[in-house]
Amino acid sequence: MATVTRRASMTFYSEAADHYSHRVRFVLAEKGVSVDVVHVHAGNRPADLADLNPYNELPVLVDRDLSLYETKVMMEYLDERFPHPPLLPIYPVARAQARLLAYRIEHDWCSQVDAILSGKLKDAALQKAQKNLRDSLITVAPVFNEMPFFMSEEFSLLDCMLAPILWRLPILGIDIPERSCKGMVRYMGQLFHRDGFLASLTDVERDMRRG
Repeated sequence: MATVTRRASMTFYSEAADHYSHRVRFVLAEKGVSVDVVHVHAGNRPADLADLNPYNELPVLVDRDLSLYETKVMMEYLDERFPHPPLLPIYPVARAQARLLAYRIEHDWCSQVDAILSGKLKDAALQKAQKNLRDSLITVAPVFNEMPFFMSEEFSLLDCMLAPILWRLPILGIDIPERSCKGMVRYMGQLFHRDGFLASLTDVERDMRRG
């Protein structure tokens, strides 16, 4: 991400290839937040990480004396701390609906992504997880024929969650049929060309779609 001229008061401990870290980097970039991004390898974590996160896991967002270690909490905190541009609806009902959709993204899609990328699945189980994720994405694809963003007319935190998954489809072994999913393909292209998304990418993530 862009280096700021003055030292940032906020630090984000991130994994370069992790889609959970990526979603927060996307929000930080969209908000234009002054932040020191520290890329940490999962196998070489800082000695003080356990002091910042009782689970000793990444990512972690530190803002002065505040340490956050759940990405949905991080994203909502950033949206409230830096309210422009807003990435969650203003009204309580719409906000609750957005939070339910965030839960569904994690439950239905992130769980499959995590299983596929874990490297622990045998061939049959891996193919099943890939098929489940692909079928689920294709099922929701018509939504993008009606709205420019995920279930919304406006760019939101939900898009920040979904974009890192869609970016990783090639390494997940999943293809989206362009003919029957034109709206989703358009949506992907739109997201991937946003300045914030481009700024959020690490070198490792750029390599996911090279060659």
